[in-house]
Formats: sequence, structure tokens, C-alpha cells
Amino acid sequence: MVPFSFGGHEWRALPGGALFWPSRMALLVADLHFEKASWFARGGQMLPPYDTLSTLADLQALAVATGAREIWCLGDSFHDAAGCERLPAEAREGLRALTAATRWTWITGNHDPVLTDRCGGAVVDEATVDGVVLRHEARAGEPLPELSGHYHPKLRLRVRGKLVQRRCFVATARKLILPAFGALTGGLDAAHPEIVRAVGGAAQALVPVADRMLRFPLAA
Repeated sequence: MVPFSFGGHEWRALPGGALFWPSRMALLVADLHFEKASWFARGGQMLPPYDTLSTLADLQALAVATGAREIWCLGDSFHDAAGCERLPAEAREGLRALTAATRWTWITGNHDPVLTDRCGGAVVDEATVDGVVLRHEARAGEPLPELSGHYHPKLRLRVRGKLVQRRCFVATARKLILPAFGALTGGLDAAHPEIVRAVGGAAQALVPVADRMLRFPLAA
């Protein structure tokens, strides 16, 4: 866990782009995209059908490691609104166990604007918790500190002639965008104009490494 401050609170950056909020014992993740492979399979593009189980296993491990009492999913938790219906039995059982063991909240996203059978937990469009706004997509003009997802940011650097990319957080004084946590998710360059627009200007890409946070300025 890598400690850092944002919005007047202390946080811990975790593997895979998750975020831990110690004062609330809360685990936050964005863009799980459960059942993305099965969505593609319906259209004839066959992908290995293990993305949900892999993502869920990583989430279960972090929930145990942190002792999380709350879990917040910041939208696009399923790749489509019917994704929960396609969950394999093992994933459904594991997800129900997690939602029963924690105070679990699904925030809706553009991929899953309507969640019906979501294997437990509450569903909200957004929330304000201890003065911090939790939503799927960053909103221009939001005066409060804001956590969001949606863009799947990745930092891309050229190191010794090779292109290296890592999931990263994108931060300004008021906005923090989480990377995608899902096993089968792509990524948008952290310096992409859409991300710069979403955060309102110059920002930093944050990459947790071992016990420290690497910070890379992103041009406005």
C-alpha cells in the first residue's frame, strides 16, 4: 500500500489500481467490466471466458488483505446491463459472499446504467461521502473533491527505447481518476485530451511503486 493525500483525506493506493480509505475501512475500484468476454462471445468474437473470475479473485484478495468493511464500485462494474445474468455460478457465489460481508455500493456507469440482479449491494447514480463525491465520470465544475473512473488511464513512457505502460491514477487538487481494475480492460493514455478535459487542465499521473508514489506531470 502506498499512502498519499487527496481532498483532505489519507488514502492508500493498492495493486491493480484499487484505492483504500483507511478512515472508513473502504475499498474503492472502478471499471470492473464483469462479463466483457461473454459480451463479445455473443457477437461471435470468442475470448477466454475467465475475465470475471480473475477480476473477482483479485478483488476478494484485496478485501481480505485490507479488512474492508465497505466496497464502492465506481461504475461500469458490468460490461453491459445484462452482464450479471451471465455470471458463471462460481462468480455469482463469490460475488454474493462479498456483497453480504461488506457494505457494498454499485455506482452506475455508461456501460451499466441500469442494474437489476446485481448479486446484492445497493445501487446509486453517485454519492457524497465525508465530503468526497464518488461518481463514474468526472464532472466539470464540481467544487468538491471527486473520485471517478471511466477513462481507464494508463501512463505510457519510453524507457531505453522500449514503450512501457502502467495503470495509473490521474490527479489534480480536486479530481482523482482511478484506473480500470478489470482484467479485460484496455487503457487510454493519461495525457489524452479527453482526460485533460475531464480533470480541467494540467494534472499528474500517479503510479504506486513499492512504498512510494511516482508522480509524472501531464501537460494541459
